[in-house]
Amino acid sequence: MDTMKAIRVDVCGAAEQMSVKEVPLPQPGAGEVRVKLKACGINLIDTYHRSGLYPLSLPTGLGCEGAGLVDALGEGVDDLNKGDRVGFAMAMGAYAEAIVLPRAALVKIPAGVSDEEAAAVLLKAMTVDYLFNDTCPLTGGETVLFHAAAGGVGLIACQWAKQKGVNLIGTASTQAKCDLAVSHGAEACLLSDDPELSDKLRAHATDGFPVVYDSVGRSTYRLSLGLLAPLGTFVSFGNASGPIDAVVPGELALSGSLYFTRPTLATHMARLGWMQASADRIFGLIEAGHLTVDVNQRYPLSDVVRAHNDLEGRRTTGSSVLIP
Repeated sequence: MDTMKAIRVDVCGAAEQMSVKEVPLPQPGAGEVRVKLKACGINLIDTYHRSGLYPLSLPTGLGCEGAGLVDALGEGVDDLNKGDRVGFAMAMGAYAEAIVLPRAALVKIPAGVSDEEAAAVLLKAMTVDYLFNDTCPLTGGETVLFHAAAGGVGLIACQWAKQKGVNLIGTASTQAKCDLAVSHGAEACLLSDDPELSDKLRAHATDGFPVVYDSVGRSTYRLSLGLLAPLGTFVSFGNASGPIDAVVPGELALSGSLYFTRPTLATHMARLGWMQASADRIFGLIEAGHLTVDVNQRYPLSDVVRAHNDLEGRRTTGSSVLIP
């Protein structure tokens, strides 16, 4: 039987729980497509799946996004051909040499976008798409706060905000990361451990920010609530510092009738037609030069433990990919 290499997790925990296994090459059923992977995106959500913060049934594969070539077609798939370039986000099992997915989970990649760019950008940029265009729609002219502005999602947010005419004020953990965010379009970026951070952020929005985008979680929640304008929106979309302990309705009231929302990409991807439309917006921005995908870290599949340790240790900037 044909086999392939894939990352597997038998027990949740540290990065060392991941191992490379030889597993059967999956075969596409009706309505499915097998993709020979050229690049696999690495995202913080992968570390949540591996650690057990977001529980999965075990044993499990890992990895939510990737790009590659159509390798085999199941019955009834008539709008793709072998060799077509496709990408995906929010699947499971992308840390592998191949993956089988429903046709509806795949988007076509245009010639002006590389496999590495597509694998590194889809999950992150689709996140920015729903944050900026669905969760709290931005039209231009707003001043917003975006934590972790130099991460994979953050650098895309900086560029997309600039393209929209939005003033994005960021935070990041080092001066080098702050400089990176500004070079990608942030209006300003401040050190997240600055003892005067609250006052310095307040200077950028004297009446408060209409929206705060927060993927950090526990360590930034209180700060963010205090910086929101009346009727402002706190958008929680990740937990890099650990989950927020509790959301107290009374605090939202006292801070100015605030809104708290916890959107997910999966909800938007389940909307009919949203995923390909979002991919088309993202690829259009790349082809027009408005969005540059910084693939700053590349790892072979066998080096997945180091990849996760680097990501969790905040030693990465921009996007990282595994190369099968």
